[in-house]
Amino acid sequence: MNVPFLDLKAINLRQESALQAAFQRVLQSGWYVLGRELEQFEAEFAAFCGSRQTVGVANGLDAIMLALKAYGVGPGDEVIVPSNTYIATWLAVSQCGARPVPVEPVAATYNIDPARVAAAITPRTRAIIAVHLYGQPADMDPLNALARQHGLKVIEDAAQAHGARYRGVSTGHLGDAAAFSFYPGKNLGALGDGGAVTTDDDAIAAQLRVLRNYGSRQKYHNEVAGFNSRLDELQAALLRVKLATLAQDNQQRAAIAALYLRELADVPGLVLPQVPAWADPVWHVFVVRHAQRDALAQRLAAAGIGTIVHYPVPPHLQPAYAELGFQAGQFPIAEAIHREVLSLPMGPTMTADDAAAVVRAVRAACSESAA
Repeated sequence: MNVPFLDLKAINLRQESALQAAFQRVLQSGWYVLGRELEQFEAEFAAFCGSRQTVGVANGLDAIMLALKAYGVGPGDEVIVPSNTYIATWLAVSQCGARPVPVEPVAATYNIDPARVAAAITPRTRAIIAVHLYGQPADMDPLNALARQHGLKVIEDAAQAHGARYRGVSTGHLGDAAAFSFYPGKNLGALGDGGAVTTDDDAIAAQLRVLRNYGSRQKYHNEVAGFNSRLDELQAALLRVKLATLAQDNQQRAAIAALYLRELADVPGLVLPQVPAWADPVWHVFVVRHAQRDALAQRLAAAGIGTIVHYPVPPHLQPAYAELGFQAGQFPIAEAIHREVLSLPMGPTMTADDAAAVVRAVRAACSESAA
C-alpha cells in the first residue's frame, strides 16, 4: 500500500465545487487586489485566531519581516530566533537589516527554550521570535514575561500552527503579533502562496497595511518606502472556503497523530514527539527521530511510504549565513535534531488504514535497523 507524504490534490478536490464557485465570484467581480474578498478573509481569520486584526500579505516570510518592520526593527538591531527552525525565520530578520541571534530548543519539544533566552539578550535586542514548530506551540508565558521585563516585542512564527492552542489560547493571539503562511502544504493552504499577520494592536495593523502596499494609504501618495506584499483576492476567496473546514481537518490530523503515538510507542530506537500538558498541537507534520534517519527513510520509500526531512541543515550552517561565523558544534541540540528528524505522512485525507500501513512499514524498517 502506497501512502504519500501529503496528497494536496486529494485535499483540494474535496472542495472542488466550493473552490470553483469562489473563483467565479472573484472573476465576475472584476476586482483582483485589495478588495472585498481579502477584507472578509481578514475578518474571518481574525475571528478564528481570536485576534482584533488580520492583515493579509504575499507569503509567510513577508509576514514575519513586515511585522518586525512595523515595530521598527532595523539595522543594528538584534532579534532572538530559534536555532532549530526553517531558514525563513532568520531571513525575515536579515531582510530588516537586523541580526538573528540563535537560541537552542528544548530537545523534547523542538521549540525555543525560554530558559536559554535571557542569556542571549543584549542592549541591541528588539524582539523575540517564537516559532510554533511542526504545529506545536512554543512555551509562551515565560517568553512574554521575559519580553516585558526587557521591553521587547514577541512575534509568533505560526506558519505551521493554524489553530494550535497554548493553555487554551489560539496561536495568533499569544504575542504582540503573529505571522502565518498559507503556502499550499500548510494546514490552511492556498492554491498558491500567501500569508498574514494577526495582532490586537490597531496601530500596528494600520502600519502593516501601509507597508504591504508600497508604503501608501492613498494611491500614488507614499508615506514610507514600503513593499508590494498583498494577499490577492483569488487566494483570499479560496482560503475562505478552506478556513471553514480547518478545525475539522485539524481534528483528523490529531486522530492520525494519536494512532501513531499509540502504535509506535514501543519501537526501539524511534523517538516520538512529546506534547506538554499545556499544548494542543495541530500536527502540521509528525516528526520522529532515529539515529539512522537516512536508512530509515530509504526503507520506508522502498515500502511505498513517503517521508520528508524537516530540515536537513540548520540555519546557522547554511552558506547564506556563513558571514555570521557560526561553526559546527556551536548549537549541538539543533544539529542533532537536524541529523535525526524524519516526517511521516500526515494530512486530513489520510485514513486509519493509511496510518496503519505507515505503522507497519515503520516497525519493519526499524526492526531492520536494529538487526
